[in-house]
Amino acid sequence: MVQDLRPSGSPFKRLFFALPVSDAQRRALARWRRNLNLRSGKPVPAANFHVTLLFLGDVDAAQVPAICAAVDQLTLPGSAPRLLLDRLQVWPRAGALVLEAQQVPPALLQLVYGLQQALLPLGVEAASRDYRPHLTLSRDYRGQPPEASSAPEFFLGARHFGLYESRKGAYWPLAEWPLGQ
Repeated sequence: MVQDLRPSGSPFKRLFFALPVSDAQRRALARWRRNLNLRSGKPVPAANFHVTLLFLGDVDAAQVPAICAAVDQLTLPGSAPRLLLDRLQVWPRAGALVLEAQQVPPALLQLVYGLQQALLPLGVEAASRDYRPHLTLSRDYRGQPPEASSAPEFFLGARHFGLYESRKGAYWPLAEWPLGQ
């Protein structure tokens, strides 16, 4: 399904690549967030928890097959990235309360870089900022990070990553690729 039309009249989708979060992890993250007793922001629905690999933004819908074909040719890391989300932060400019990783696994950096390079020939360019793996807990958040009764320590060991479409506040998987064991 196409989300919208560009001023030129061509349909587009709002796309991103991400690591999914298992149902058990979603429940644990939601429980941990609930214990923060947030008084600011809009909590992200647990169903939308993910770790973004590469945000593509608005992409012509006709490019989706070419994007998937480019990723099909990508040499994937030999092992699945195991990411530890262990730091609660506020990103003031984005107005987001996030869980970040203090250490970024090399396999994850390899995957993100590979995605960026694979999409360059298609004219899809990544943001010029450094990659910071994170999981957004709340949007429109203002203030300091809340005090947590227990330190964040969430291990994410994704067995696949996917291409997702953001549509009406929900994230819809369009394609997925396996990661090494």
